[in-house]
Amino acid sequence: MHLDLNLLTALDALLEEGSVAGAAARLRLSAPAVSRTLGRIRRLTGDDILVRAGRTMIPTPYALSVQAQVSDLVRQANQVLTPSRDLDLGTLDRTFTLRCHDALATALAPDLLRVVARDAPGVRIRLLAETPDDTDDLRHGRVDLEIGAGPPEPPEFRSATVGHDGFVVVMRSGHPHAGDLTLAGYADGTHVLVSRRGRLADPVDDILAGHGLHRRVLAAVGSAATAAHVVSRGDSLLTLPSTVCRPLIDAFGLVTAAPPVTLPPVPIVCAWHQRYDSDAAHTWLRGLVRSVFAGLAAPTPRPGSTAGTGSPPEQPSRPEQPSPPEQPSPPGPPS
Repeated sequence: MHLDLNLLTALDALLEEGSVAGAAARLRLSAPAVSRTLGRIRRLTGDDILVRAGRTMIPTPYALSVQAQVSDLVRQANQVLTPSRDLDLGTLDRTFTLRCHDALATALAPDLLRVVARDAPGVRIRLLAETPDDTDDLRHGRVDLEIGAGPPEPPEFRSATVGHDGFVVVMRSGHPHAGDLTLAGYADGTHVLVSRRGRLADPVDDILAGHGLHRRVLAAVGSAATAAHVVSRGDSLLTLPSTVCRPLIDAFGLVTAAPPVTLPPVPIVCAWHQRYDSDAAHTWLRGLVRSVFAGLAAPTPRPGSTAGTGSPPEQPSRPEQPSPPEQPSPPGPPS
């Protein structure tokens, strides 16, 4: 049996109005069209539904017995087919899972969690570290939002660039190059890279090669916190995004210098599965991440150093479609 849900809507109107003309006016249809629909309902149910009593029509006992059920079904169908886009943060009960590299989590978490605690008491946040290998967690809903330096490739994912971040070279206080980092000194020093895959080279090496220079990469580590700790205890250099890594730089008492080569700013990109495009709670989460990143304080230069600054956030051109990665790609978040 192929049921036409429009019959329920018409039946609800007929029982509420008690006449074909009244139901037609309510449904904005012609009286003959509603009369034909009443005929279909009668054939389907085997009941007259409405019968004439003098100059009016009255419902049959069967019609009276199902009237409340019909009204409830129509209301439920309307709720399913026209979901509310209103969001009550005070009653929202949901757990969101975000995945990003540790420096970005460190920078975003304080303000992000402060707003959540204040505005959405029923919301819980899980901040997961990046994994060495790509996963299907975003596709299967185990992760709600991934934040990194590039958009995902599959068309089922959506992405939006929430801002850009410039770079600084990080070193311990008292480093021989503190306050006077030349291109030659940068190339001659030992370097620590942040790479979730353990890569021992990044686009900085290509830029140096264009100047006829080569640097020695001493190690690749999986987190910015580990890298900051390493350089705080030795003479290696570390090139990091300035804004998102500022809390780590300050925590380890490091100093910064402007890179002696031009490094394109790294984009900060949020990615999610298309299933959440119209989800009001997820939309709120994405807006909150954008707002928090925009509100991160610009790095404050330390004595004897020059800190890079992040570019202000920009609006995504088409959030529904992945944007192509920028070239050349800066070292940025772990790769």
